[in-house]
Amino acid sequence: MKPLAECRLYAFVDTAYLAGRDPVQVAEQLCAGGADLIQLRAKDRSVAEIRELARRILPVTRAAGVGLVINDHPEVALEVGAELCHLGQEDFFDGGHLHVQELRPEGRALLVGLSTHAPEQALRAVAAGADYVAVGPVYATGTKPGARPVTLEYVRWAASHLQVPWFAIGGITLENVDEVLAAGATRICVVSAILRAPDVAAACRAFRSRLP
Repeated sequence: MKPLAECRLYAFVDTAYLAGRDPVQVAEQLCAGGADLIQLRAKDRSVAEIRELARRILPVTRAAGVGLVINDHPEVALEVGAELCHLGQEDFFDGGHLHVQELRPEGRALLVGLSTHAPEQALRAVAAGADYVAVGPVYATGTKPGARPVTLEYVRWAASHLQVPWFAIGGITLENVDEVLAAGATRICVVSAILRAPDVAAACRAFRSRLP
């Protein structure tokens, strides 16, 4: 996979948005469209099911040079050999962790990303050694219906203060992506605007064409 600093488009295989489609075929379409990272997010599946999905998807992402991110379950990422895992604030800090190194058994490589919703959370995530941070939700999103949008102000703050790679996330569409980029974002996460598109690969390409 590319170094995180070179990654621009972060896409998802989110089981809540598959509408009966094969997760592996969706991953293939995301890779074909130019996604740099793909997160497997399966809130409605058991750990065993997530592990099996990850094992099926990993050969696709690996062949395309795309990093596979496992949401919520670093142990699954390590077991199947995925390159990254992603955790929310509550999963990481409320789970008793102080540094991402705690999630890496000695000698194992695993990149760890953390969600952040405010500047103080971003600073805490960086201090904890996060390899990247997600900044959002920028806009209201069905993916996180209870989360208040952080607005473009947080994006501007991130552009001015964060040195680690960071991705704007939350409600980003082709209609508003330009204002997210104008606020200073150079990397974005997109879920529903890609997964609900009639042509997933084409939707990826459309977002890629807007990115620096």
